[in-house]
Amino acid sequence: MIDPITLEVARNQLSSIAEEMGVVLRRTSFSPNIKERADCSAAIFTSSGEMLAQAEHIPVHLGAMPASVAAVLERFEPEPGVQYAVNDPFAGGTHLNDLTLVTPIFVGGRHVAWAGNRAHHADVGGEAPGSMPAHATRLEQEGHVVSPMICARDGEWLPEFIEPFLAATRTPAERRGDLSAQVGANQVAARRLTELIEGEGVDRFQRLSAALLDYGERRMRAALAALPDGDYRFEDVMEWGDVDVPIRVTVRIEGDELHADFTGTHEQIPANFNAPEAVTRSCLYYAVRVATDPNIPANGGCYRPVSLHAPEGSLVAARPPAAVAAGNVETSQRIADVLLGALAEAAPDRVPAASQGTMNNCLIGNDHFAYYETVAGGQGARPGRDGQSGIQTGMTNTKNTPRESIETHYPFRVLQTKLRHGSGGRGRFRGGDGIVRELVFDEPATLSLMGERRRHGPWGLAGGEPGAPGEDWLIRRDGSRERLPAKTTVEVEPGDRLLILTPGGGGWGSPAQAIRP
Repeated sequence: MIDPITLEVARNQLSSIAEEMGVVLRRTSFSPNIKERADCSAAIFTSSGEMLAQAEHIPVHLGAMPASVAAVLERFEPEPGVQYAVNDPFAGGTHLNDLTLVTPIFVGGRHVAWAGNRAHHADVGGEAPGSMPAHATRLEQEGHVVSPMICARDGEWLPEFIEPFLAATRTPAERRGDLSAQVGANQVAARRLTELIEGEGVDRFQRLSAALLDYGERRMRAALAALPDGDYRFEDVMEWGDVDVPIRVTVRIEGDELHADFTGTHEQIPANFNAPEAVTRSCLYYAVRVATDPNIPANGGCYRPVSLHAPEGSLVAARPPAAVAAGNVETSQRIADVLLGALAEAAPDRVPAASQGTMNNCLIGNDHFAYYETVAGGQGARPGRDGQSGIQTGMTNTKNTPRESIETHYPFRVLQTKLRHGSGGRGRFRGGDGIVRELVFDEPATLSLMGERRRHGPWGLAGGEPGAPGEDWLIRRDGSRERLPAKTTVEVEPGDRLLILTPGGGGWGSPAQAIRP
């Protein structure tokens, strides 16, 4: 038996190591996307690959990272001093920009744990700067694929990894710096975990780990048992031009277990917003934590009572060689929406109305630079509280790139960033407002946008009204204005301006009951 105080101390020790990994990764990286926006995540795993602790980073990264460790374990016998890399969406990854590095940790000659981190590289090649071409239908159009492989040994890059990776990207110096930061983050984790385990002893550490996982499972089972049994259904759509592509789910709660079934979801399509199954699983984990108790320790144990059926070849479990760049950043948001929509019936006092439901991905680049950012929007109103305005919601958890950083690193300028007042849906509690972001270009570049909720606003709950849909406008230097599709890749010239208006969140409750207009 492990007493509760010891268990809580161990839980905080491990999560602190994961948090420190994230700090090291951000402080030593080269790119503004990681250094400023914190587009990265870190976690610690048992030797068998079950998540033991995570930092409070990005949900779509963290829920899918166990698949990366599993993919490495399927192919390799862990070795001391080795770092493994993967970004292949069909072998443990999510989309090609997110490169995961994992390293096994040995103490006294015994393999006792894994440390891993995932970072979004702003460019990994492909047919457009930023590696998310809107026209992509096949994975190879989106950039360089890294199937699970040894990338470094004893601190030295292996040529079979580093040379093709740097050759593919438009920004090799930045990529090399970010890769080194990822290695350093794992090395810090290895050092801290070794100190901890040597102090406890390997056998006691393994007992502590098992107890933490079992505790997470008990907490989740208790939370699920408190919800009413039943089948809860919901559906929503992805916007593919003028076509609505449905995502459908049935969530079954039975006793202390939950099963999500996406039967009826549209099959994968010739576009880039197909999602690998690992992304769908991460959305499920996020939604269940929202609807139960976010204070439950986020480890592999708490997900043991949660199961998933995602039909192979569907939009939520795509098969290769489908393009998937937007599946990770856009379809993930909709998967989370439909899960929360279903769970709202079971937990009406916990689940908010729909948040903006998109990451509003903006990618700008040419042969010598690549910029990537997701633009915040409105949060859905919650039972008892208005939604927050101008924040990242759902499956992302990043910051914005400061204007000073943008204008230092890139050949364009920020003209305005402000709240889009009135874009949140009305209700007893009002949805949060989106953002207005305007950029002006100083040199020719390729612009790619990946967005959603441009035709259908985020839905309200309990009688609340939907939030305003988003809009994207290209204003040419001659003053002509063109409304851009939600997913597009276009060429821009000096003096052209990009105007992004992000969606507001849905309202909660009848507007007639609003405390204020």
